[in-house]
Amino acid sequence: MPSNAPIGVFDSGLGGLSVLQAIRALLPHESLRYVADSRFAPYGERSDTFIEQRSVAIGRWLREHGAKALVVACNTATAHGVAALRADAPWPVVGVEPGIKPAAAASRSGVIGVLATAATLRSARFADLLARHTAQGQRFLCQPGIGLVDRIEAGDVDSPQVMALLERYVAPMVAQGADTLVLGCTHYPFLIPAIERRFGTALTLVDTGAAIARQLRRRLQEEDLEAPGACASAGQAPARGDLRLFTTANAQALQTMADRLLPDSAHVQTVEIASERPSVLDLPPNLPIISA
Repeated sequence: MPSNAPIGVFDSGLGGLSVLQAIRALLPHESLRYVADSRFAPYGERSDTFIEQRSVAIGRWLREHGAKALVVACNTATAHGVAALRADAPWPVVGVEPGIKPAAAASRSGVIGVLATAATLRSARFADLLARHTAQGQRFLCQPGIGLVDRIEAGDVDSPQVMALLERYVAPMVAQGADTLVLGCTHYPFLIPAIERRFGTALTLVDTGAAIARQLRRRLQEEDLEAPGACASAGQAPARGDLRLFTTANAQALQTMADRLLPDSAHVQTVEIASERPSVLDLPPNLPIISA
């Protein structure tokens, strides 16, 4: 794969834009292709098999469209699909996972909240992450953020409904002594202003977007895949890579959020990406299943 090829990035919907923004800031010379699988968002309420199949299908689509590396900008897809993606093809695949390690280091009280999707919290990968990074005497309070991704996908990050959900999920953690909150879904950084407005300085918020961008840079360097613009002459800014955005549904929502976060974002294109083994699980939410 040529080093000037683009990097593929995907999420179940809009949340991965928080990771895309961090990648764009650290690696402006890299071209990026972002897929929001909004037709099936949120992944957190899907089966493990469905999440794996969608992850592989989108990874293959991005590879077929020239991507040299892949960032799985979704905690749920990483938990249930990254192993299959890495087995599917020999290319750099960077996943995301909740920031348990930095949260454990940052906490003074030893009580740490984790807000993530139900699918992430039930995964073996998350259980292993907790086991590896929990110090003696520390407690992790894990809470599924049911309903939050749906609100963010609709462009809502601070309505009374969102504030009520944050009160239900986060306030009990603070009451139990949590001083650190892991944002274990790439959608949740969009809620940082709302969380800070409600809880002030009571919580240190842990988001891993910048760390993912650094890990991607390391992998590109290891594989000699960094774009040529990274080596621009002294005094010259590297050429800016192009950015293309795709969605499997709801192009307007992605366009609105991208225009807010990424000033150079292009017009969003709607695409169809079929899973290799389609089933009733491929139906969008709330679509009735009709049997003979």
